[in-house]
Amino acid sequence: MSAIGQCIAAFIFGSMVGLLVQRSRFCNTAALRDAMLFNTYRNTKALLVAMMILTLGFTGFLTFGDGKPLRFDVGLNQVMGLFLFGIGMVLAGACTVSTWVKAGEGNFGAIWALLFTFIGMFLFSLFWSFSYWPPAPASMTGEPNLAGLQFGYTNAATLQEKFGIPAILFGLVQFAVLFGIYRAIRRKECRSEQTSVTTS
Repeated sequence: MSAIGQCIAAFIFGSMVGLLVQRSRFCNTAALRDAMLFNTYRNTKALLVAMMILTLGFTGFLTFGDGKPLRFDVGLNQVMGLFLFGIGMVLAGACTVSTWVKAGEGNFGAIWALLFTFIGMFLFSLFWSFSYWPPAPASMTGEPNLAGLQFGYTNAATLQEKFGIPAILFGLVQFAVLFGIYRAIRRKECRSEQTSVTTS
């Protein structure tokens, strides 16, 4: 496919995904926040279904196709960054995806959230060090490195390489766990509906 064809395909795909996200009001933050604070699971169920599909697709490509997983170490820098990012999402009232949607709809708070996301990314690129943590690339070897505060990485691909177990098996285990959580939520919702009908 030519470069123009790739741009057109990306535009069509992006437009379709954007329309679906905008119409469904899907939000990763709401998927967790609403479940914990308000006992509502609409976004939570959507997130679980998406994770189940992605898990099978990702591990399936690793086993039968040409899947090329990203390899990156998990370290204290990721833990701190994800914690701060999570706080920011809750304060902003939206995840990055829904922030883009809200900004497109004219939400001024979402526009500010995106602006400072870009500023943070720019500052990170300025202060990234290739000599010192966090994180020095020399310490990111894929193996645990306590001196560099890196925990290494392990995913379905590395387990497949080390032990010869097809990645799809790990995907099926994860799928089963996610499906179990989904079923537990549905049972809880059914019990709540029955209770409300009985009391009314």
